[in-house]
Amino acid sequence: MKRRSVEILIVVVMAGFLLSSCAAYEKKAQSGAAVEVNGVYLYRSTLDSLTLGMNAEDSLRTVQQYISQWAKDELMYEKAVRHQRSAFSGQLSANREKDIETLVEEYRRALYVQAYEEYLVERRMPKTVPDSIVVQVYEQMPERFVLEESVVKGMLVVVPNEAKDISKLRVWMAKGKMDEIEKYAYKSANGYELFADQWKTTSELMNQIPLSRSAMEAELKNKNQIEVSDSLKTYILQVTDKQLAGEKMPMEYARPSIEKIVLSARQVEYLNKEREQMYNEAIQKQQVKFY
Repeated sequence: MKRRSVEILIVVVMAGFLLSSCAAYEKKAQSGAAVEVNGVYLYRSTLDSLTLGMNAEDSLRTVQQYISQWAKDELMYEKAVRHQRSAFSGQLSANREKDIETLVEEYRRALYVQAYEEYLVERRMPKTVPDSIVVQVYEQMPERFVLEESVVKGMLVVVPNEAKDISKLRVWMAKGKMDEIEKYAYKSANGYELFADQWKTTSELMNQIPLSRSAMEAELKNKNQIEVSDSLKTYILQVTDKQLAGEKMPMEYARPSIEKIVLSARQVEYLNKEREQMYNEAIQKQQVKFY
């Protein structure tokens, strides 16, 4: 954002409802404050960071929206605190305020602990899962790795309906004659994708081929070459490998899920050990005292 645009907006906003005196404004402006709501400040550096790379018009709109939302949040928070502390709220309000302060403190402590645990996990815990562990989990937990939809490997060629030699293309795809397929695709195809080393789900194929999920699943059960046409194009899918819905996932397809399971369990174990070690060390150093 142009710095001049920010400053113009700030002056307009502050002139309308934030300035109590010219002297006070000059003092606060020098400190980097841009907006004040009852003693709480929003700084120019924050506004500038919101609008990096924007043109003047977009910057002005972004800053206006941010200042408005920020001021509303501050005013609502202040009003809520005043209401809570009002003498008219009685003992119930005092108890409620104590509950809120307790929750805030618990949340603050939880955030600190979570940040430190994330640091420990990121810096110290191994992130790789050996192949032997992947195989072990895959074999010991078969019920967790059942496909909800089919997955396939293969190739997809999309050609105009009027393209020549589509019958030859079908044969080449069925026989895996890659040289011929690639030459044809380069010359005549609207689209060509080879995914012989990557599993694609039925849902992913639906984004490329005009077939419903149920139709796609039905076709995959009986065919390795699926052909569909719309008013303009013909879509030919050649399946080289597949696992159908309800069957066990291919291990390489299941691997990310397995790694997540293993790393999650490893993280829990690792953090429990860290806590136990800290506790034992604290006892030895008499940081934990029993009375």
